[in-house]
Amino acid sequence: MPIPELSSGNHNNNSKRLVVKKLFARQQQEGFGAVVRRSIGSFEFRYFDPFLVLDEFSAPSGFPDHPHRGFETVTYMLEGEILHEDCEGHKGVIREGGLQWMTAGKGIVHSEMPSSNPNGIITHNKGLQLWINLSSKHKLVEPSYQEIESKDIAETEKDGVRVRVIAGEWNGVKSKICTRTPTMYLDFTLSPGSRISQPIPLHWNAFVYVLQGQGHFGDAKLQHSAAASHHLLVLGLGGDRLEAWNGSESGLPLRFILVAGEPIGEPMVQFGPFVMNTQEEIDRTIDDFENFTNGFENARHWKSQAASALGLF
Repeated sequence: MPIPELSSGNHNNNSKRLVVKKLFARQQQEGFGAVVRRSIGSFEFRYFDPFLVLDEFSAPSGFPDHPHRGFETVTYMLEGEILHEDCEGHKGVIREGGLQWMTAGKGIVHSEMPSSNPNGIITHNKGLQLWINLSSKHKLVEPSYQEIESKDIAETEKDGVRVRVIAGEWNGVKSKICTRTPTMYLDFTLSPGSRISQPIPLHWNAFVYVLQGQGHFGDAKLQHSAAASHHLLVLGLGGDRLEAWNGSESGLPLRFILVAGEPIGEPMVQFGPFVMNTQEEIDRTIDDFENFTNGFENARHWKSQAASALGLF
């Protein structure tokens, strides 16, 4: 589904998307030495159709061998790099500014582990991981990857606004990513005094996550409109655009992601890394994983090299 381009035309006030929920993502420990700030998927905010989890991870962090079924993971590296391996033999490095869009589909076991320098010291990394649900017709597709290096991510700048187009399009600049669940994912950096008016499809759910600086979103008169780093802002329906601006007097840039997606509208049952439509399907998935069947066959004798080298098995 095509994403509308940024429009500079006149709008009435009713077309604004307003912030209806603001959540501060607190730190928690996860995986192997990871410090994670979880917003979507947390106790306070379980599910935002079609979005299952949003993590901001940092420190010399990693996530040893673990399974997935029924959804997609989007890993976007902000700093450093992370090593990826899976039971199907796929290996790669997601470097700073780069992206991996993984469709787990019917099943994959993989690891995401930190890299080390020539002296064996584990390097710092920081990134975002978003889990996007799949509709029932796509839950059991074959696993696949879309990987883009930083230099190949569509990027443009205009009037003090720099945009990296992860998924969808902005001002005629389009991403190379193909999304099974229609999704828009934009990384904005606004210099002081600059603003955006970004169209969002009317019936799509949308949110903002602030990475750096402080800005206003939606309507400056509302209490929830101002937000700083590590805040998730849930945008209400009833509008066709997000207005955001950097009114900082400190001279600092404002950086945030805007993500929107078409709701799937189907029943959702989640058991950790498995997301299906019914409890029966979850039970079957657990059996498949434990018995190495129906998509998990190659996980029977597989251990990731990175996790094994750290003595985690």
